[in-house]
Amino acid sequence: MKKHLVLIAALSAPLLLSGCVISVGDGDSGSYYGSDWQKREQNNRTHISNLETGMRYQDVTRKMGVADFNEMVQKNGVNRRVLYYRTQRLSDDGVTSKDECTPLVFENDVLVGWGNSAL
Repeated sequence: MKKHLVLIAALSAPLLLSGCVISVGDGDSGSYYGSDWQKREQNNRTHISNLETGMRYQDVTRKMGVADFNEMVQKNGVNRRVLYYRTQRLSDDGVTSKDECTPLVFENDVLVGWGNSAL
């Protein structure tokens, strides 16, 4: 009887003692390739450096992807849209804010400028 109890305990121990491991960190553990936010910012800066005024809204968004922020206002018959893409990390809070983004300014779906001076 004692052997049976030992055998049952030995066979059920792995099931009862199993668990999971949770990794906690910001993803910035010195990886050679960097973290996701660094790759994303670099990708956005690279694409922005290749933009030219006069490009169509659809062509820019096809190249850049979905913006972090998107605003539009109509004034004096002109549709003005501003897309904000994250290009720099200012605080380690896990939230993207407009001051961490570069704005792209469109008038009637044509790119007229980028950066804070274009606003």
